[in-house]
Amino acid sequence: MTFNSLTPELMQRRHQVHDTCRQFSRSPSKGNMARLKSLFAGVGEEVFIEQGFYCDYGDKITLGHRVYINVNCTFLDGGRINIGDDCLIGPNVQILTINHAASPIERLKKLNYAEDIHIENNVWIGAGAIILPGIHIGSGAVIGAGSVVTKNVPGNCLYAGNPAEKVRLLET
Repeated sequence: MTFNSLTPELMQRRHQVHDTCRQFSRSPSKGNMARLKSLFAGVGEEVFIEQGFYCDYGDKITLGHRVYINVNCTFLDGGRINIGDDCLIGPNVQILTINHAASPIERLKKLNYAEDIHIENNVWIGAGAIILPGIHIGSGAVIGAGSVVTKNVPGNCLYAGNPAEKVRLLET
């Protein structure tokens, strides 16, 4: 999907959402947590988000039950971000649905390209990992700390590195 993130409507939405994220980071109280969660398309039971969470729009993020998001995570949600039940998101993780044209001439048009990210149930994403646009991560997978995920990850596998590669199948 292509869109122009510089329209007045989208700039106003980002400004409002960024303000909510800043309020939550300054004071991660239950009230500010509730305001942050109210931005999302869906939030399951027992979801916990540590301070330092950042997103652009919020309304394309869906979190399953018992999701834990550690400190200083960034979700660039021009596309949908769906996170299943029982997922652990480590500190400083970036989940990025947005991309730009590689061509310098095309990039001058200032368009954004959004591709949805889907993370199934019981996934652990290690500290500092980056999940790029269009990625699907299967249930039970583990993404090693500092990894850059550039292709889909099947379930019950450990992926690590830059770019992330399969390390091994996990016992189930």
